Amino acid sequence: ARELYRQINIVAPTNYSIILYGESGTGKEVIARTIHERSSRKNKPFVAIDCGTLSKELSGSELFGHMKGSFTGAVQDKEGHFEMANGGTLFLDEIANLPAEIQASLLRVIQERKYKRVGGTTESPVDVRIIVASNENLQEAYQSGKFREDLYHRFNEFSINLPPLRHRQKDIPLFAEH
Repeated sequence: ARELYRQINIVAPTNYSIILYGESGTGKEVIARTIHERSSRKNKPFVAIDCGTLSKELSGSELFGHMKGSFTGAVQDKEGHFEMANGGTLFLDEIANLPAEIQASLLRVIQERKYKRVGGTTESPVDVRIIVASNENLQEAYQSGKFREDLYHRFNEFSINLPPLRHRQKDIPLFAEH
């Protein structure tokens, strides 16, 4: 736990994008929130989304929002997660589950710092710190063609590995006290 918090204290004051690696249940979202709370963005939103629950059809709308009438069921304008997190931190859990088309759109938003709602015609500026999490090695995922290499490199400014608690038994009393 001390080494983990040493890494958090190093990266929290920066605006680096971060990849958190760990099995399900290792506390990736807790660590992402801790990084946010120790950053200069702490008074802005922390928005989390589980990319594993997004369907191919709705992932663009969830991330970038949509305009009324842009597809069947879009009965009103909808704010996306990038817009909700503007000025703060966006946590994308299980990032490797995003479809290839959405990975391309995500790369564009990260590079340009602008997004366009689904069905929209104007781009809006966005300022978010992105923290992503994965239970699989993203370098291996891009090497096998499952994940975009350029997107991996955009996210991989800093990475933290979260070992499971069974490998950190000395931390159990600390968690129990907390």
